[in-house]
Amino acid sequence: MQDLKKYNLPVPRYTSYPTVPFWEPESFTIDAYQKTLQSAFWESSKEVSLYIHLPFCESLCTYCACNTRITKNHQVEGPYIDHLLKEWELYLEMLPERPLIREIHLGGGTPTFFAPENLDRLLSGIISRASLSKEFQMSFEGHPANTTVEHLQTLYDIGFNRVSFGIQDFDLNVQKLINRMQSFEQVKFITERAREIGYTSVNYDVVYGLPGQTQESVQNTLNQIIALKPERIAYYSYAHVPALRPAQKSYEAYLPDGDNKWDFMQLGKNAFLNAGYAEVGMDHYVLPGDELLIAREEGELHRNFMGYTPFTSKLLVGLGVSSISDSWSGFAQNEKSIPKYYEFLDMGQLPIIKGHIHTKQDLFFRKHILNLMCDFETTWHESEFMEHCVALDYKLLDQLQNEGLVTYNETGMKVTSEGRKVIRVICTALDARMARTSRTPQFSKAV
Repeated sequence: MQDLKKYNLPVPRYTSYPTVPFWEPESFTIDAYQKTLQSAFWESSKEVSLYIHLPFCESLCTYCACNTRITKNHQVEGPYIDHLLKEWELYLEMLPERPLIREIHLGGGTPTFFAPENLDRLLSGIISRASLSKEFQMSFEGHPANTTVEHLQTLYDIGFNRVSFGIQDFDLNVQKLINRMQSFEQVKFITERAREIGYTSVNYDVVYGLPGQTQESVQNTLNQIIALKPERIAYYSYAHVPALRPAQKSYEAYLPDGDNKWDFMQLGKNAFLNAGYAEVGMDHYVLPGDELLIAREEGELHRNFMGYTPFTSKLLVGLGVSSISDSWSGFAQNEKSIPKYYEFLDMGQLPIIKGHIHTKQDLFFRKHILNLMCDFETTWHESEFMEHCVALDYKLLDQLQNEGLVTYNETGMKVTSEGRKVIRVICTALDARMARTSRTPQFSKAV
């Protein structure tokens, strides 16, 4: 453990490759993006995954690095939904045929900021212009303190059967520091109601490295989470990026040091494994029989901007401010300002402000970084290796191999069990774009 601490460096989370700071927006055009969109549409058998960003929150959680808009004015719900539906209409005009919706995920912000009847209007408007895949999945993120039984029932009736609750930490002192208040009783209540209604999967997001956390407080939170037995747990390392999120400066004096974060990571892993959970990917734990575990065992696990999924999606359309769409051969990101987002759509234009069209080399490294993030190993043809190997960071690879964290050769690469703890650092050895630039974008530390 001690030797690995030198790898606690600021690195990307690799929900995409190339990562956003290394896109080439100057070579991106809407026409080029539309071609990749249509190609992905056919490659995915007309299936589309949808991510819908609902940015509003009634209060600011100071740890949060998401794109949010803080307001208690719920009159904002209607206009925002109107514009989401306009954006979906523009995408439908770009697609050659009526799409099949494979997946819908509501993220934020706080999706449950929206009234149940408004969520119903939004989703009915989305689904009515498409068809549902036979194996469709729908999930949403909910704040335990404002998700109601009506929210759960309305979304379940539409087809949602997965919910993710942002827990972060149960310790009252930590909750006060990050301005994120919800009690164990609230979480227990809404979890039980979700299961009674028929939700088959409840996920808890838990964060380690938050201000005020101690080994005792983290262990107490872990014990309470395990007692509620969610089907999935996402155990994330806190991302401290105060240059991007100034509110994080308010509690810097209370942040645990790097050694404690390593201890918290191991504490969580041991607790979940001892409770019967299986580890999937770099930060997820699931109960036996979970689709993510089955997908990992069958080599089908996939990762995109929404996180880990049990199937490969070639086409992900992001709706709403700041959302990112992924056509496999290209990325496109929406305007982050709500007023400007509205301006684009009121003029009949997609609200895209930047994007990236992948090169052949991008696609090579994207594939293998994705394999490492999902399966901790990847294989390549020797001819591919010879074509792109000049871009590898051999100094880092040799160091990782000498320390027993990876093995690699001209036919592939495998991460050892110890190396999994620094998988994000290992992926940087395959990050050709980061290697050939002197720019230093803001990333959170590996642990």
